[in-house]
Parts: sequence; structure tokens; C-alpha cells
Amino acid sequence: MPNPFTPIIQGMKITLSHLFKKPITLMYPEEKPKVAERFRGLHALKVSHDRAKCVACYLCPTVCPAKCIRVEAGEDANHDKFAAVYEIDMLRCIFCGYCVEACPVDALKMTGEFELANYRREDFVFSKERLLEKK
Repeated sequence: MPNPFTPIIQGMKITLSHLFKKPITLMYPEEKPKVAERFRGLHALKVSHDRAKCVACYLCPTVCPAKCIRVEAGEDANHDKFAAVYEIDMLRCIFCGYCVEACPVDALKMTGEFELANYRREDFVFSKERLLEKK
């Protein structure tokens, strides 16, 4: 007949072994975790020649499964299309990356930024100005 205390002793042995190991807890605001290189965080619009590379082709809002991207096209003096309005509602975004893959001019990228917390719903709608990459 097996000893009924054997599982308890095995469990206590595992628990006590963790007491002498170095803790892996990060002191979060001071210590930032290392995110993976392929992490899909906040979106950013790439800049080329002092303006956004987006040509308002509407592929990103079309391919987005959450329908969180809104684009309105504009036209400059040279009759080149550009995104007059580019907004992403981060509350609806599922960070799938389809918008980045669909972009024919490579105007959109996903950064490693993961701190997206806010107090108001309006702060989660990122406009073109907020999405432009900082140099």
C-alpha cells in the first residue's frame, strides 16, 4: 500500500527548491521587459521625404478583420494621392499585422511599443499625426 504522504512530500520538495532560486519578477516601471523582435505592438506610419509614405490605396482597411482602420484620401498639387485622414481605433484592433502585410508601399509597421493604457476611450483612436514615426 503506497504511503499517503508521498505526494505531499514531493510537492513540498518542489516548493522549497524555489525558495533558494533567484526570483524572475521584474520591477516593472523601472525595469522594462525585453519584447521579442517579432512582437506586434503599436502601429507607426513610415516617413519618406518629410511626409507619410501612405498613398491611400485602402488596402489596409479592406484587409483588416476588425475594421478598425479609417482612411480618407486627399490629392496634392501634383495630383498624387495621400492619406488626408488615417486613424486606427486601438480598442478594436487585434494586432494581427494584416495591414502591414497588405501595404504595397511599405508605409505601415508595427513597433515594439506595448504600453498603450489610457483612461479615456478617445485616447485609443490614434490619428495620422500620432502614428507618424519619430526620428
